[in-house]
Amino acid sequence: MSASTDNAQKSHASFVTEQFGQQARAYLESAVHSAGEDLDIMERAVGKRPQGIALDMGCGGGHVTFRLAPHVAKIVAYDLSTDMLQTVAGEAEKRGLASVVTKNGAAEQLPCPDNSFDVVATRFSAHHWRDVPAGLAQMYRAAKSGALALFADAVAHEDPLIDTWLQSIELLRDPSHVRDFKVSEWEAMVTAAGFKVREVKRLRIRLEFSSWIKRIRTPEVNAAAIRALQAQAPAEVAKHFAFEADGSFMLDTAVVIAGKA
Repeated sequence: MSASTDNAQKSHASFVTEQFGQQARAYLESAVHSAGEDLDIMERAVGKRPQGIALDMGCGGGHVTFRLAPHVAKIVAYDLSTDMLQTVAGEAEKRGLASVVTKNGAAEQLPCPDNSFDVVATRFSAHHWRDVPAGLAQMYRAAKSGALALFADAVAHEDPLIDTWLQSIELLRDPSHVRDFKVSEWEAMVTAAGFKVREVKRLRIRLEFSSWIKRIRTPEVNAAAIRALQAQAPAEVAKHFAFEADGSFMLDTAVVIAGKA
């Protein structure tokens, strides 16, 4: 059976688990994921909550978990990939973060009781979820009254042309990608889930091309296709992403700060 046929028979959840489980260490060590202004914003928003219980939904390499763990009594690092969770647990132990607990599952099926968390957060994960509104509904259900909610991710542009180009290169790089949502879509989904949006912080980060594709093991043919698209990009697209000669570019991100009444 060919690899392409085999991949076609896998569920999206299985594909995500394979894609990221095998690269757990790479995401733990990724400079893009382990640091950034968005993490600083999230940490400042949480502040000191010595009695607080937090959720890192779709924790990936655990960088939100590691930032928030010293400020809360307990943080649940929740992810679909058991390999990611093993990496997070090992790193938490190495750092002496006894407040970290790992739990496995999909965002749409959070196995936690209602009103469990004082803080619910997710970062660079939702663009892989099959049903983002369902995942946000689970976060709302599990949040206590008065809880802080933080949503950080890559975001698409409101211009359909630029939006289409972003989704195209994202999918070529990583076939488990579902969608980068626009800020307006994020605000609408967060509000529909029941949260009240307090503030949106818009950011831009530079993605260095070689490490960006290496991190997820993008096949050479897909990487070449991304470079071909970049070479053909209309002026508006090239200007927005600031494509560089080596393929590196600028990515829009945002942090939505919200709360549960």
